[in-house]
Amino acid sequence: MSKNITPYKDSTLSKKDQVTQMFDTISGSYDELNRVISLGIDVKWRKKVVDLVAKKNPENILDIATGTGDLAILMTQTSAKKIVGLDLSVGMLDVGKQKIIDKNLTEKIKMVVGDSENIPYPDNYFDAITVSFGIRNFETLEKGLAEIYRVLKPNGIFVILETSVPTKFPFKQGYAFYTKLILPLIGKIFSKDNNAYGYLSESAANFPYGEALNNILQKISFIECKAMPQTFGVATIYTATKI
Repeated sequence: MSKNITPYKDSTLSKKDQVTQMFDTISGSYDELNRVISLGIDVKWRKKVVDLVAKKNPENILDIATGTGDLAILMTQTSAKKIVGLDLSVGMLDVGKQKIIDKNLTEKIKMVVGDSENIPYPDNYFDAITVSFGIRNFETLEKGLAEIYRVLKPNGIFVILETSVPTKFPFKQGYAFYTKLILPLIGKIFSKDNNAYGYLSESAANFPYGEALNNILQKISFIECKAMPQTFGVATIYTATKI
């Protein structure tokens, strides 16, 4: 990231603690607000992530920055016997746990309070690891990616779904208008936290995407790194593996 973006400009807390506080605050309205902000397109993107993972026939999956568990729940459509959703925000996990109970998936999905930069699992443990709209919230991107590399099995699949910035006219201009003006306004109207959606749009605009993120993945030692832009480039799906 070109500069350190945090939710609360005047806070003395670390980025990690600020992000945790922010998501705890907005957890109750996060799902509904996300559907509004993305116009529901994020559901389609997540299904593509599931399809990529399903092709590898994983037995166990780790979904990092799982939030309220949307992607972890979708991963039950794969062959996985165990799915772990990891997140720092207890508030978001509590919402996710209730969704999992309502869907009778408690035997398959485990929601865990944990840090992406200190994953509480041994080396070479997971067949597949995913991060959906959470990687830009890592306090130290390279440290988090190195931890993911550590717990991923050789030949396992790592999939990232993250916002990116369109590069072609008029999508570039439309995206800038929407994220800088409309998205923060929607957040202020519907969210308890006036800073949250300003942070989310600012962090998206400053996060490395495309080949820039692939280069970072390769630096960590991931191989077969691919970037697949979605919906005119407003989001990108990345895939990688390790030897």
